[in-house]
Amino acid sequence: MLVPVLLFVLGLVFLIKGGDWFVDGAAGLAHRFHMPELLIGATVVSIGTTLPEVMVSAQAALEHNSGISYGNAIGSVICNTSLIAALTIAIRPSSVDRKTLRFPVAAFFLASGIYAVIAYTTGTFRRWHGLMFLAMFVVYIVTTVLQMKRSPEQTDAQEETGASEKSIWADLGLLVIGAVLIAVGAKLLVDNGTLIAEALGVPSSVIGLTMVALGTSLPELVTAITALAKGHSALSLGNIIGANLFNIVLVSGAAITISPFAIPVEKTIRGMNASLVVDIPVMFAVMAILTLPSLAKGKLSRWQGITLLCSYVAFTAFQFIS
Repeated sequence: MLVPVLLFVLGLVFLIKGGDWFVDGAAGLAHRFHMPELLIGATVVSIGTTLPEVMVSAQAALEHNSGISYGNAIGSVICNTSLIAALTIAIRPSSVDRKTLRFPVAAFFLASGIYAVIAYTTGTFRRWHGLMFLAMFVVYIVTTVLQMKRSPEQTDAQEETGASEKSIWADLGLLVIGAVLIAVGAKLLVDNGTLIAEALGVPSSVIGLTMVALGTSLPELVTAITALAKGHSALSLGNIIGANLFNIVLVSGAAITISPFAIPVEKTIRGMNASLVVDIPVMFAVMAILTLPSLAKGKLSRWQGITLLCSYVAFTAFQFIS
């Protein structure tokens, strides 16, 4: 019992320090190249913090575990939005750049819309669907990089902040080392947290819902809190939106390509698949609450965070009760 506890604490330390270095490296690159932090968050940071989901889904696909392959992506989007983003908004609402936010949001709803159409019409994801999602991921990254080059931020504040004594290699080093620490820390936390829970007699269903589902989203939580503490709220928001998109096109895309699967039917509501009745609609609803008012008003409001947190509590309660 002592070893799992020590490894659990080590994982927490790795997550915290990894998130600190990752945000420093990402913010340093954004300022150095005069790029909007929201776009950096929606690309580089999001890829790094989505690594645990990619690892879990790829492993599940190799083991032909369709329940995890399917549930990990959808569940992470809901957790990222209605728990992680909600906490940061409830604590510190901020303004957003509507022009910069527009493309990542549109890309998410396009990708998730295609995902939903496949789920509702055929109920089966085939390998070419996975390849299509991976292609969308590549197109998004290329388009975003080109957008960064066309619309650099030339503010005096960023010029001053970007004039750092650190070299570009130092920023890249912080980014890479931070991503590795986040991924390793998340695995240590999930694996040893599960062992501790089992030793304490916690039911396996509770372990799966809390340790696994929340565990793969810990990097987003740590990065969001670190970014918020350092005053990079745009980086935090961009990370959440980018990570949500990548959960659809990268995490699901990789899992489907490795091992195509049908939508699992683990729970039903009046004879209908609960995933189609609850999970996918909730995913769209929480993302709409997060993004649409922000695009309309150019700012995040505390009511959004509170509403999203309530949504997460209700969604989690449903998983326990049903």
